[in-house]
Amino acid sequence: MLLYKAGINIAALWNSKARSWLSGRKNIFDRLNAALKTNNAKLVWVHCSSLGEFEQGRPVTERLRSGHPDCKILLTFFSPSGYEIRKDYKGADWVFYLPFDSAKNAKQFLDIVKPSLVVFVKYDYWYYFLNECNKRNIPLVMISAIFRDDQPFFKWYGPLHKKMLGCFTHFFVQDQESRQLLESISIKNNVTVSGDTRFDRVSEIAANFKPIDEIKRFCGSSPVLVAGSTWPNDEKLIKQAVDDSPGLKIIIAPHEIHKEHLQQIRSILRDAILFSSLKANNQQPIPGNVLVIDNIGMLSRLYHYATVAYVGGGFDKGIHNTLEAAVYGKPVLFGPNYRKFKEAIGLIESGGGMAVGSANEFTTRLKSLLTDQNELALRSTSSFDFVKKNKGATEKIMNYIEENRLLTR
Repeated sequence: MLLYKAGINIAALWNSKARSWLSGRKNIFDRLNAALKTNNAKLVWVHCSSLGEFEQGRPVTERLRSGHPDCKILLTFFSPSGYEIRKDYKGADWVFYLPFDSAKNAKQFLDIVKPSLVVFVKYDYWYYFLNECNKRNIPLVMISAIFRDDQPFFKWYGPLHKKMLGCFTHFFVQDQESRQLLESISIKNNVTVSGDTRFDRVSEIAANFKPIDEIKRFCGSSPVLVAGSTWPNDEKLIKQAVDDSPGLKIIIAPHEIHKEHLQQIRSILRDAILFSSLKANNQQPIPGNVLVIDNIGMLSRLYHYATVAYVGGGFDKGIHNTLEAAVYGKPVLFGPNYRKFKEAIGLIESGGGMAVGSANEFTTRLKSLLTDQNELALRSTSSFDFVKKNKGATEKIMNYIEENRLLTR
């Protein structure tokens, strides 16, 4: 951990996220104490690594809020990309960075916060915080967890990691394989296969969909490809689709919207216009067929307008959230790096998702979907049904909390 902190300090010399990581934790205990010193209500501490885990845990957070209005909620993030976007989230009473993991910090944090219940989302195992919760007999649950046999928990060199798992009161795992892995290290009686709360979250978003007038105007009656969370390798792939499909409207929502990345996209797709320009000139004729979204927070609604969706990241570290597109009943294309993502595998098995390994394969798949209405309809229905049948994780988690009176003792 000391080496990690040293690395962050060095990286902060040139990396804005590392600087945010450090500055967000400056005087954190003074700020925590000032915010919480008058709190006498029961408190639920919800921890998320980043923005994706926040969205994953959001259905549970909001059910806790509505079901226990007298309780307070503290939301913490490890990553700047989560904190900076959700620091004003109204579903929590307080939003903070998680302090650096150390024995002293964990004790000080819990002395101030005094949680009645702690909820961690998917992962982010911090030894001292978990151990201190365990020492104080604070109920500690992990939701939407997923385990793989290549993780340290299941290796000969993983005793410390196994000890962290022993701190949890209950695990809500996404699949039977995760349960079996936990059983292999003698964690058996506190595990529930609940599924993934992201299915509940995307279903809520779709049910509360609000139109975006500018997007509707841009799309018109044309077929539309919505490419979400894209990286440069994805954008090069999309360039070929633009060249080969002149009647296709394309909306690109890049994963990073800093100036350099937007300029890079526009250098590849020279006729692309920015959403901010479209919005500012909303009475003008729309030039070109490519729209680049230069804001954050719109993507989950953009997929509503897609004929076909493409989810980025699969030609880099791994794909992003395919469920945001599937919930609207859209065929979902993505790159080859998807095998660590259970929902993507399930989407392929259902017929709603398709992995592509090259620009040529992407273009071929896209043309097939745009010209064969039967295939388009079948894969669209498969996507929608896949999400629908996997909802319900939030209900199982809340039933456990209520039945065990974790907030009513």
